[in-house]
Amino acid sequence: MSDTYTAPGAQQFIPPQADTLAELRAAATGCRGCELYRDASQTVFGRGDATARIVFVGEQPGDMEDQKGLPFVGPAGRLLRRAVDDAGLDPSHIYLTNAVKHFRFELRGRRRIHQTPDRVHIAACRPWLVSEFAQLNPEVVVVLGATAAKALLGPTFRVTRQRGELLPWPAAAQHPEDFQRVPVDNAGRTADAPPARLLATIHPSAVLRADNQEIAYDGLVADLTVAARVLAA
Repeated sequence: MSDTYTAPGAQQFIPPQADTLAELRAAATGCRGCELYRDASQTVFGRGDATARIVFVGEQPGDMEDQKGLPFVGPAGRLLRRAVDDAGLDPSHIYLTNAVKHFRFELRGRRRIHQTPDRVHIAACRPWLVSEFAQLNPEVVVVLGATAAKALLGPTFRVTRQRGELLPWPAAAQHPEDFQRVPVDNAGRTADAPPARLLATIHPSAVLRADNQEIAYDGLVADLTVAARVLAA
């Protein structure tokens, strides 16, 4: 995809009065903010409770997620669940989502091969991510991989340099003002977001691709253990 390609963006598909994750999820099924919807089976929105203490942000749905309509249900998702358990995190406290909500792939015969989203796809889908965060009030945000880092922290952030490091949230965001308001009641009232933390680590799919999966997995668990300590404090 050329960098000259432009997309209308998701903002026009987000209901201005939406004040629940369920309303956002329903609206996202009709998103035409970029061309990825044409080939994907469906929109894959986030899952979890609005009261989640920790939010995981990944790249995009994979082949199995695209078929089932849920994030992190494929091989990488199963590995993440194991890492969450080994790090001592409570799965019931987690909200899972992706920076891009449609599966981008290349067809090779009958197989759909994952393609990394371009900058234009990240930008087009970012309004959904901002809208999700407006309904969430996490204590920790975990960024999984480079695409999620670009969506939240900007193009200059490098996961390899700062993985496992606790950063202030939303102050560390590329546009902190997008994440500074959180809901306080069912009447739509909001307040300034209390200080939280952000931690970046590798995407679980990187563990599956690693030459030494055991070392890569242990590194992922070590990073998630840092997040677990924040919640336990």
